[in-house]
Amino acid sequence: MTTDAIGTAIAAQQQTMVARRRDLHQHPELAFQEHRTAGIIAAELQRLGLEVRAGLGQTGVVGLLRGGQATAESRTIMIRADIDALPVEEANDVPYRSQEPGKMHACGHDGHVAIGLGVAAVLTGMRDELPGSVAFAFQPAEERASGAAAMISDGALESRPQAVIGLHLFSPFEVGTVGVKPGPIFASADEFILTVRGRGGHGAMPELSVDPIVIAAQIVSALQTLVSREVAPLHAAVVTIGSIHGGTAFNIIADEVVMHGTLRTYDADDRHLLLRRIAEVAQHVAHSLRGSCLFATDIGIPPCISDARAAALVRQAAVTTVGADHIVADCMQTVADDMAYFLDAMPGCYFLVGVGNAERGITAPHHSARFDMDERALEVGAEVLTRSALHFLAHGFNQG
Repeated sequence: MTTDAIGTAIAAQQQTMVARRRDLHQHPELAFQEHRTAGIIAAELQRLGLEVRAGLGQTGVVGLLRGGQATAESRTIMIRADIDALPVEEANDVPYRSQEPGKMHACGHDGHVAIGLGVAAVLTGMRDELPGSVAFAFQPAEERASGAAAMISDGALESRPQAVIGLHLFSPFEVGTVGVKPGPIFASADEFILTVRGRGGHGAMPELSVDPIVIAAQIVSALQTLVSREVAPLHAAVVTIGSIHGGTAFNIIADEVVMHGTLRTYDADDRHLLLRRIAEVAQHVAHSLRGSCLFATDIGIPPCISDARAAALVRQAAVTTVGADHIVADCMQTVADDMAYFLDAMPGCYFLVGVGNAERGITAPHHSARFDMDERALEVGAEVLTRSALHFLAHGFNQG
């Protein structure tokens, strides 16, 4: 298929992708509850004639498209899209506004599903000439960083793909812009819990108590030195305390304070160092003030790291799609995504596709109640994925 023919085939899917995205947007489903969404995905993949496996990682779906020219030695590439929504009450006044109270596709996953199914339709139309296979993985529970590992554990990689590609629609970039780079693009994410214990008593007689609120305040301040003084200046890391809970009344010294925080890094050594030092600093501060501190971690995922060869392949596909002037290499973000588990399993690339449009007021950040997208981005994303997949099947990571 020629370059013009690929673009034409993608353009022919645009109306369908928009309609599907809007339907999904009206019916958002939270992590591991994506039953309607998964049913729509499975039905469409079956209609296209793919080999479909549902219920992976509870609500994940994988469809395998075997090319007509595929042999036992042929390549297989995986295209991954996440499918879950967020517990957000939508504030947008649009015809496709969420119909589910307290739930919203506020991160663009409705668009990811629409793009993935659009690419499946285009490549199915080329089935007879495909020299390999394409696996489409529709993953649940990205917002809980739980779906990717669960899908892989349930056999999502059974087709043994040699590469994986995926995209995230991105509101800070204007529509028509693609962000792609080798190396880390999204950070790791670790939740940590600090339980500070003191000795409760009367607020007017602090000398008879050990105040965990004072200890917690000192810990928050002390933790801010870790990034500035224990991480190399050219590295990036974030330590944030997001919640503090303790106390029952203005005149009572509490027994306990519980703090929840997050750590973000791009480097495995920095990640391990900071997790260890958060615990040490918190515990030593607590001990110095006559209290104690328990440290625990949860929901840890590694950074998303794009293979240099895969990033080069995707970049070339993006240049063909939007032009070199619309490629952004400075696109690292400290958010996280469990696409990292797929990228750990095989070489691949995760890239960003702009959905912003300042002239139309589409500027709200992800996870906002006013998040929306310029839907022309669906066509851009689908075209970059399609061109990348076709190149890999024909040439692997070689430039061809």
